[in-house]
Amino acid sequence: MSTQAEKQDPTPVPQRKRSWPAISEDTEFFWNGVRDGELRVQQCSECSALSHPPKPICSACGSFELGHLAVSGAGTVYSHVTFHKPPSPGFDEPYNVSVIELAEGVRLVSQVVGVQPGKVAIGMPVEVEFTEVEPGLVLPLFHPVAEAGGEEDVRG
Repeated sequence: MSTQAEKQDPTPVPQRKRSWPAISEDTEFFWNGVRDGELRVQQCSECSALSHPPKPICSACGSFELGHLAVSGAGTVYSHVTFHKPPSPGFDEPYNVSVIELAEGVRLVSQVVGVQPGKVAIGMPVEVEFTEVEPGLVLPLFHPVAEAGGEEDVRG
């Protein structure tokens, strides 16, 4: 007769550095797009309204007929905050959390990378990059880009 300890899988569970997203039926298209290198936002099939984060119903017309649209990934920093403390697993301090307004008009919460957190500014032009922040976890992060007529990229 075997004991409970003998039945347990001896394979160690990998330790995650960050909290991973909870993927639901409403958000699966977004995370599948991120995995495939495509930024997707929810689009109503009835009125074409865009929304993020995804919802089970269109907030513009009330329709339950929802799809998604691949967007450019270009945007600007709408708002941001730099965290110095308390420590947060998976982040080196200081780090920023930014609200990005996409060219298509919707906003999403992300992080601006490739620049010191104190240099992130409202109105800064950014574009998406898909970064594997730890094995198996790809996130849509943003890096600064120069405005038309400026340098091509301001990353160091």
